[in-house]
Amino acid sequence: MSAPARPGRGQARQRIVAAATDLFARQGYEATTTRQIAAAAEVTKGALYHWFDSKQQLLLCIYRDLLVEQTERLATLAAAEAPVERRLRDVALDLAEHIAAHAEPLAVWARSMHLLDGEHAAEIRADRRRYHEMFRDLLLEGQNAGVVRRDVSATVMTHTFLSSVGDVHTWFRDDGPLPRREVGRQMVALFLGGVRP
Repeated sequence: MSAPARPGRGQARQRIVAAATDLFARQGYEATTTRQIAAAAEVTKGALYHWFDSKQQLLLCIYRDLLVEQTERLATLAAAEAPVERRLRDVALDLAEHIAAHAEPLAVWARSMHLLDGEHAAEIRADRRRYHEMFRDLLLEGQNAGVVRRDVSATVMTHTFLSSVGDVHTWFRDDGPLPRREVGRQMVALFLGGVRP
């Protein structure tokens, strides 16, 4: 019987990230070893260390990959040829949908981000600041167009919405009365209603 085919280079990285996400979610970041991750991903430890210098860098990549993807989506939607109120709605709904679709890795990140050292934490803060600023700029555009209230700071509105959507994992239950996507849709409805003049 022949040995299973070795995964391609990009596929190996994806398998490592998926295995780490699953193990971190089930048994915690600190209790998971790189040996367990390599075994679950069906790669050698050498292959794991080819892609990731450390377990901490792997944790960073789990979140950073999602953040980069979401930032690109925000940039595309914000630059669309549409009225600002439509673009703001599309951006908010897309964020809620993206979070719902990636609930497990985002929950892993939220539970473990305090374990990152200074350099890694600084990288993430810079990436998140860029996303926040792009979201805030869309609200500022809405304020200038008269479709977003001006009695509340765009920065306050940005942090309020992004924090509430990002913290859904702390209270949402899969066996609750509403599915995750519906919870996100209702949070967006509250946000959009709250920012109108």
